[in-house]
Amino acid sequence: MVAFPSISLITATYNAADHLPGLIESVRQQSDRAFEWIVIDGASQDGTLELIQAARDVITDYVSEPDFGIFHALNKGIQRASGDYYLVVGADDRLDPLAIAHYKQAAATSEADLISAYIYSEKKEIIKPTGGAVWHHGVQAFTTAQSVGTLIKRNLHERYGYYSHYYPTAADAAFILKVQQGGGKTAIAKFIAGQYNTKGLSHRYKSNLLCELFLIQKEFFPKSIQLLLLIYRLIKNYRYL
Repeated sequence: MVAFPSISLITATYNAADHLPGLIESVRQQSDRAFEWIVIDGASQDGTLELIQAARDVITDYVSEPDFGIFHALNKGIQRASGDYYLVVGADDRLDPLAIAHYKQAAATSEADLISAYIYSEKKEIIKPTGGAVWHHGVQAFTTAQSVGTLIKRNLHERYGYYSHYYPTAADAAFILKVQQGGGKTAIAKFIAGQYNTKGLSHRYKSNLLCELFLIQKEFFPKSIQLLLLIYRLIKNYRYL
């Protein structure tokens, strides 16, 4: 009989009262309710805390206190988590009802360190890993979003450290690339995990994201090639900067 690993959901919130109810409902609709959900709130003042307290039927643990940004909050959540794997879920993301069940199955059969599923955007467009060379596509070659779309083995942080404060918008990409380049096992699970909001922090600060990704990529691949890719991406995304 296959032993299924345990999963922790981790959500970082700050003044997320407009978005959190939809996420809470999608968590309540999970076919597999054997998981823990940890919410790290940055001392919200808009009613977010009250929503968290009213959802203790699915929220296992929470804290509400000032923090230094989303990755500081996620690091706190990881340290409080007990699951074999964890899934970062943004307040404006939504889980498919079978997401937890499918992730457990994928983790049990693949025993991978990083498991990426398909996701869809708010426009219902299905997003998959691009494939191809990692030096060219970065982590998108083997993952979708570093949120709903990627299940991460928790004990990787004991070897590779926590999310770095040096990358305010792309610390997740830095960590995932470090794991992959360090020999971590990756797997792609062909199911839709949920909806990912493409208008989050990294997309609101596109120029910051592109520059941070350049700094991350040049640590592993030739700097000259990564500089050319940065120039190309800045030109390509000029209207969004």
